[in-house]
Amino acid sequence: MDLELSEEHAALRATVEEFAQKEVAPVIGGFYERAEFPYELVAKMAAMGLFGLPFGEEHGGMGGDYFALCLALEELARVDSSVAITLEAGVSLGAMPIHRFGTDSQKARWLPQLAAGERLGAFGLTEPGGGTDAGATRTTARLDGDEWVINGSKCFITNSGTDITELVTVTARTAGDEISAIIVPSGTPGFTVSEKYSKVGWSASDTRELFFDDVRVPAENLLGEQGRGYAQFLSILDEGRIAIAALSVGLAQGCVDESVRYAHEREAFGRPIGRYQSIQFQIADMEVRAHTARLAYYAAAAKMLAGKPFKKEAAIAKLVASNAAMDNARTATQVFGGYGFMNEYPVGRFYRDAKILEIGEGTSEVQRMLIARTLGLQ
Repeated sequence: MDLELSEEHAALRATVEEFAQKEVAPVIGGFYERAEFPYELVAKMAAMGLFGLPFGEEHGGMGGDYFALCLALEELARVDSSVAITLEAGVSLGAMPIHRFGTDSQKARWLPQLAAGERLGAFGLTEPGGGTDAGATRTTARLDGDEWVINGSKCFITNSGTDITELVTVTARTAGDEISAIIVPSGTPGFTVSEKYSKVGWSASDTRELFFDDVRVPAENLLGEQGRGYAQFLSILDEGRIAIAALSVGLAQGCVDESVRYAHEREAFGRPIGRYQSIQFQIADMEVRAHTARLAYYAAAAKMLAGKPFKKEAAIAKLVASNAAMDNARTATQVFGGYGFMNEYPVGRFYRDAKILEIGEGTSEVQRMLIARTLGLQ
C-alpha cells in the first residue's frame, strides 16, 4: 500500500498551499469579519482550474479525479474554511450531480461554466422542518404540460444567492412518496432567496433559505430518473463526506500550524511556551488527530476511485475528521490563551468554523448510524 502522493497530486497540493498562504491568508480575515463573499478569491481559484478538478476536459474540466479536489480542499482549509466550503459545495453539490446524472444536453449546457468556476451551482435538499430527516421532503413538483411547477422551501443552502450562482438542483415530491431532483436556474420567476444567514462560522461563504412559489421550469430540467432523486443525492452525499473530511483535516492541520508557530513566539516565565511539556503534549495530540483523520479520508478516497463500495469508509472519515477539527480547534484556542479568543488570530476563526463540520452533510450521529448499518446492526 503506497500512501505517497503521485507527482501530479503533490504538485497540485503545493500549488494550492502557495495560493492559500499568499493570496487567501492575508485578506480573508477582513472578508470574514464583514461577512462578505470573497468574489476575487473565487475568481482566482477558478482561474487555477480548481472548480474543474474532477471533471473531464470535454466538459471544461481539468481531467483529474475526486482525490485531487480533496487535496485542494485540505490546503485551503488550513488557512480558511469559507473559501474551502465554497469550492466544495460548488463542485461536489453544485456540479457533480449534473456530471453524475445529467443528460448530454444538461451537461453541455451547464457543466462547462460550472467546471470553469465562472458560475456556481447549489444543492437544495434540507428543509426547515426536516433537517437530518432529508426524506421528509415537503417541497412539491407537479407536471403541467411540459413544465414542472415547484412549491416549497429549502434552508441552509450554500452558494445559492451569490451574483454568480447559476442554478440550484432541488429535491421535490413528484408523486406520493416519490422524490425527484429538478434543476432550477437562478432568476426563474417565483424562485427567491433570503438574505444571508447570520452564522456562527463560515462567515465569508454564502448560505441562504430558498423559496419556490409556483416556479415553472421545463420538463427536461428533471435530473436523472423521476423518483430516484433521493437515492441519487444519497450517493452524492457519500462522495461529499470524503470532501468534508478533507476540509476538516485541513482545519485540524491549520490548528497545528498556528499552535506550533505561536509556541515558538510566545514566552511565559522567561522562555517560549513550546518548551513546556504541557504545551508540547497538547500540540502532539493535535498532530496525531490530524494525521489519523488524513489517513481515514485517503482510505475512503482510494476505495471510491477504485470503484469499490465506500459508504462505511466515507462515514468513518467524516466522523473522525470532523471530531479532529473540533478537538484541535478547542485545543489551539487553549494554547493561545486569551489571544485565541481574539478574531485577529486565525484560531478564533477555526474555532467558530469547526462545529458545523460535525453537522453538515450528515451529523456525527448519522455517520455512526451508517457505520452501524454496514455492520449489520439494523
